[in-house]
Amino acid sequence: MSDPVYTPPADRPPDRRPFARWAKIAAATLGVLLLAAIAGFLVWALTPLGPTPRALEALAPDAAVSVTQEQFGWAFTPNIGQPIAGLVIYPGGRIDPRSYAPLARAFAERRILVVIASMPLNLAVFAPGKAAEVIDAYPNVRRWAVGGHSLGGAMAAQYLAKHPSDAGVLLLLAAYPPGNVDLSDSGIASLSMRGTRDGLVADAEVRDSRDQLPPEAFYTQIQGGNHAGFGDYGAQPGDNIATIPASEQQQDVVDALLPMLRRAAPSAGD
Repeated sequence: MSDPVYTPPADRPPDRRPFARWAKIAAATLGVLLLAAIAGFLVWALTPLGPTPRALEALAPDAAVSVTQEQFGWAFTPNIGQPIAGLVIYPGGRIDPRSYAPLARAFAERRILVVIASMPLNLAVFAPGKAAEVIDAYPNVRRWAVGGHSLGGAMAAQYLAKHPSDAGVLLLLAAYPPGNVDLSDSGIASLSMRGTRDGLVADAEVRDSRDQLPPEAFYTQIQGGNHAGFGDYGAQPGDNIATIPASEQQQDVVDALLPMLRRAAPSAGD
């Protein structure tokens, strides 16, 4: 018998099991990190600043103002006579909407219907169109202003850029329009207010955005006011200490906006 012919072994494919195992570990790790980031964001967003005891007191209805919690936010309705105008307030980023109750009440006592819009995750960027829901709910109110504080003001400007006929007045409190928003030809009466002690929004940022608002926009500085003073939610990280009480800063807003609301053109369809 002849010896068997030697046949070399066929080439074996490389063992990819270690790579696949590490890929699964990496994917699982990234998944855990992503979930942790999402959870951290949710905890951050769902633990907003405020409200202070003063803000909670302003939520109590009385003979002059009714206060109700609606699906779109907190409504402050004057009890004496029909409202002469309406105001939608978009809260600042990660600020409890109830923190603006003292400001809303001050307007309601002057016969302005005010709704502090509630936002998903306390961030107006997730619902910039909330004003439409509010305005539709009050068809008997003929004149409207839409505004907001900080991020809320930016989203209010964005809303009116897309729906300029919904309101005749834009209110910006320590805020300015986003870079892609141009209201310069809108004809909307605009009021921009900033505290001189604001540590989060610089005066230069407001000035640099002036060409995005109508040429007739009114700008005012509140001496001694800060970023947080437009609401009542306590100290805000990065802000400066105000030298005037929040009540005085908010009264300045009422005094400046009220004449504009009285002169505002009726909204579309009226």
